[in-house]
This record gives sequence, structure tokens and C-alpha cells, in this order.
Amino acid sequence: QVQLQESGPGLVSPSQTVSLTCTVSGGAITTDYDYWMWIRQTPGKGLEWMGAIGYSGVTYYSPSLKSRTSIFRDTSKNQFELALESVTPEDTAVYYCLSRDGTGARGDYWGTGTLVTVSS
Repeated sequence: QVQLQESGPGLVSPSQTVSLTCTVSGGAITTDYDYWMWIRQTPGKGLEWMGAIGYSGVTYYSPSLKSRTSIFRDTSKNQFELALESVTPEDTAVYYCLSRDGTGARGDYWGTGTLVTVSS
């Protein structure tokens, strides 16, 4: 079974860039039709889809975050990463990575989440 684990800095100062890594085991991030996503949950709000990178390397971004977000991958390490620029306290959230089969043949695999706090 595919397992995902997020890692990141925990605490970031306003205006900085937060970089998060999702390490994948049990399956390759280049597997056909699989999409690798970042989702966050902010205090008091629901889940917000941030973006994804597909099995071929094509990226997709939420329109509301596109100007500040980059997603890229390292296939040699079987990892994909999120960079969120110019963070503010409103970006404080639990960040999750997940895997979705584009054919719908299986359910999603989620990481356990990592809390990022933006504070001076």
C-alpha cells in the first residue's frame, strides 16, 4: 500500500517561503494516471485544494493560490514538494499530501499531515 509522509519546518516567519516535502513509499510517483496533491486545512475552515502534479510531471494549481505556489518532484527520491511564497498568518494550517488514482480504481491515500504555523 502506498504511504505518504509530509515534512516541513513547523514554524515560518511572515513573508517567507514555506517548503514542504512529501515522501512516498510503496509506489512510484510516476505510476500511470496517479496524481499527487497538496491540500490544507486552516483553523475553523474546511479543506482547501492547493494543487497537484501528475504522473507525467504536469502541474495544476488552485487559481486562488497559483501566484504563490509551486509544486515539483524528485523522481530519484520518490518525493514531491510544495513551495508557498510570501506566507501570512492566514496560511497557518495543517498541510496534507495525498495520492489519487485518476481512473478512480482506488481510493485516495493520505499523509498524516504537518502543521505549519506562520508567526513572527
